[in-house]
Amino acid sequence: MGSSAPRPSAPRPPGTGERLLVVSASMGAGHDTVADELVRRARERGGDAVAVDVLTLLPHGLGGVLRRCYRVSVRHFPWLYAAVYRLFLRPGAGRRPSGTPLARLAGRGLRELTERTGADVVVPVFHLGAQLTGHLRAHGLLPVPSVVLVIDFVVHRQWLHPGNDHCLCLTEEAAREVRESTGASAGTCGPVVAPEFFADAPGAAGWRALFDRLGPGRPAVVVSAGAWGVGTRLDTTVRLLAGHGFLPVVLCGGNGRLRRTLAGTPGVLALGWVTDMPGLLHAAHALIDNAAGQTAVQALAAGLPVVGYRPIPGHGADGVRRMAALGVSEAAVDEAALLDALRRLTAPGPARDERIAVGRALFGEDALTRVAEYAAAARAHG
Repeated sequence: MGSSAPRPSAPRPPGTGERLLVVSASMGAGHDTVADELVRRARERGGDAVAVDVLTLLPHGLGGVLRRCYRVSVRHFPWLYAAVYRLFLRPGAGRRPSGTPLARLAGRGLRELTERTGADVVVPVFHLGAQLTGHLRAHGLLPVPSVVLVIDFVVHRQWLHPGNDHCLCLTEEAAREVRESTGASAGTCGPVVAPEFFADAPGAAGWRALFDRLGPGRPAVVVSAGAWGVGTRLDTTVRLLAGHGFLPVVLCGGNGRLRRTLAGTPGVLALGWVTDMPGLLHAAHALIDNAAGQTAVQALAAGLPVVGYRPIPGHGADGVRRMAALGVSEAAVDEAALLDALRRLTAPGPARDERIAVGRALFGEDALTRVAEYAAAARAHG
């Protein structure tokens, strides 16, 4: 993803879809995954779309520095990230620093890209992008509407800027928080997940065969550590699972060291970057999640029960708690609670069926449809 030389768009023929400029960020993989799916949907429906990594629009390599600092802090110094979250991002009242001064540095690049692509609407899917578009709209520097797609279950402060035209959130509770905090318009839509996650994926049979070979009779439980392979005491967790009749399948992402460490643990399948996530999730029995991010909503779409456990600090911990409060997942506070939840949710029966049904009910109105509706209404009143 990036802003490198997107093609200028020709005049739009009548009856085709919107032109989107989606503002993402390569902080992990979740934001880019959402951006890519929005682009795919827009093009499938006859529109056009370009995605840009807001970090590439920051001058002097600042975006790369931010990415490295974030990765190092969540992987090695979680207490530091927790402090940053409390200072800059945590929801709630009280004055705290804003991300707008940093975001403004990317303003010229985004304005040029908006003009070059002929975008009808700009859609931030990362909070720094929301600060940027809010600032530009508030100062009359962005000529098209900005519709923020909040992909987190908890709307932290840096998602919020009163200059944005509209916000789309995963729940009505979150949308109400946006309206109360900013006075801006806000509504709801379902999480943005590729269609392959909703139907039994072709690759599932191969994964099931692998699981049966490695752990016959053991329910496969996916343990997600995100794109960067981040987690607390993952080795302890996988040994616990293996010792109590489960087959832990660990998603180590790009953390080769973590994969090598866990690969030596008996009864554990440690994976690097997985390209067939739909197949994997359809073949497994449950997901242990620590971030309430894109892997968690992909699991919900695939009909896989989710248990939050040992979440990463800040937005991860807040998101895991919010998901559990909504009833779409469970949050385990200790090892006994984790094992209890997994035993109930991996076995066929009412508990598993109910959790799957509540999770899938989260996928309501299509995000792209809502974006297009709002952009069209804004043009009609403009």
